[in-house]
Amino acid sequence: MIAAPPVRRRLVGRALRQYRENLGYTLDDAARVLECDRSKVSRIETGQRGIRRKELQELLTEYGIDDQQQAILAAMADPRGARGWYGAYADVLPDAWQDYLLLEAGASRVLLYEAQRIPALLQSADYARALAEADPTLADDDARDRVVEATLARQKKILGERKPDIHVVIGEATLHQEVGGSEVMEGQLGLLAGVSGDSGVITVQILPFSSGAHAAVGVGSLAILQFLEAPGLGVIHLGGAGGGVCLERQDDLAVHARVFEQLRAFALSPARSARLLRGQTAI
Repeated sequence: MIAAPPVRRRLVGRALRQYRENLGYTLDDAARVLECDRSKVSRIETGQRGIRRKELQELLTEYGIDDQQQAILAAMADPRGARGWYGAYADVLPDAWQDYLLLEAGASRVLLYEAQRIPALLQSADYARALAEADPTLADDDARDRVVEATLARQKKILGERKPDIHVVIGEATLHQEVGGSEVMEGQLGLLAGVSGDSGVITVQILPFSSGAHAAVGVGSLAILQFLEAPGLGVIHLGGAGGGVCLERQDDLAVHARVFEQLRAFALSPARSARLLRGQTAI
């Protein structure tokens, strides 16, 4: 079986193809810019091979792409990205998940839906440890410890350094699933209550049982990454035991954006969600 190209290479290649076609350029036109054969350009655009920073800059400049979008794509294309913060935890993080984490580190907006657990970006250490204890893919306590460390390192990177706009929708079942027991849940829900409400940075909404059928009823975990400096780019991540799968096609982005908008509409408002988490009201 031939492995699919990394999502970051697919994303860069898809953007380059879109920019080229928008200008009416052919593969031969792009090849002349890089002084190479058209097959190399084709492999770059399909993500089958990477592109050097100098070559990327030459193409993007030829296509008239502004500096902000160039910077986003350069970060995605940089092979050194594999040595990001998560590189130290490569032994316990699936390759597919590492691809997502690389892109998350550059996103300006993160949209998250979890049906039955607190999103990793908002997990307490005890809650993360309880989830690690239940993970059959982790061989021993050392591996479980490292997964918890990775979760906390991710929070520091995204919430402490990058600080993108984050909007979270959490299923009501999450509040009743006693991960780690009542004491762990009390601490976790207290942490969540502390960041809930529409703060302008992290928005939390609870999706109540009473919302009924909705577009994500068969989805357990959904993440959407958006890059406001490059609005044509985006990534969908659907969770799974093996690290999940990333999608980057425009039609996938459009469908899942509509799904998330419906989740937001069906969920309690940020203010009501905050009051619920603080025990001041009932659903």
